[in-house]
Order: sequence, then structure tokens, then C-alpha cells
Amino acid sequence: QVQLVESGGGLVQTGGSLRLSCAASGFTFSSYAMSWYRQALGKERELVARITNAGGSTNYADSVKGRFTISRDNAKNTVLLQMNSLKPEDTAVYYCKAYWGGRAFWGQGTQVTVSS
Repeated sequence: QVQLVESGGGLVQTGGSLRLSCAASGFTFSSYAMSWYRQALGKERELVARITNAGGSTNYADSVKGRFTISRDNAKNTVLLQMNSLKPEDTAVYYCKAYWGGRAFWGQGTQVTVSS
């Protein structure tokens, strides 16, 4: 059974930091590229960051470059999103996604709220 379980969300003040974690099981994690997406209330889901299966390449949305860092640990089947210098506009539900060869799996999401 494929599972992606996000954790680490919460309420933080502007300028604060959070680290999101996504624990994967039920598939060959090291074969899959991983991404973090977010969806704010009333808006479409958007890509935040992604990392290749071996972790050798990363990409970020312009809005988070220099503030967020995606990483993965294939030994622990985990992908992380370190979020620094948080802004109110980062408030959203954050989802992790695994994809490879046309297959994609999503987690259930974790809420991040940044207060001004």
C-alpha cells in the first residue's frame, strides 16, 4: 500500500521557520522524483520545489528561491522541505508528490499558516 505522510506543519510568525517531512512507504522511493506542492485557499495547487530521485538536482518556484530547501534521504524514504523567512503568502496546505514513469502518488497534506 502506497503511503505518503506529511508532517511538520503548523502556525508560525512572519520570518519564522518550519521543516516539513514526508515519509514514504509502499513503493521504491529511490526510483521516484519527489516534489512539494502547496494550495492556498481559493487558489490552484502550485509547485514549490522538486528533487530528482538521487537528489542530484533541485528546482524551486521563484517565490521560494533562497528561502526553501528541498532534500531527501533515500535510506529513510523521506523528503524534507526546510522553509525559512516565512511570509504570510506562504500560508497553504503543503503536499508531497512522488512521480516516475507516468505514475504519481500524493500525500494528504499538512497545513502551514504564517501570521503577520
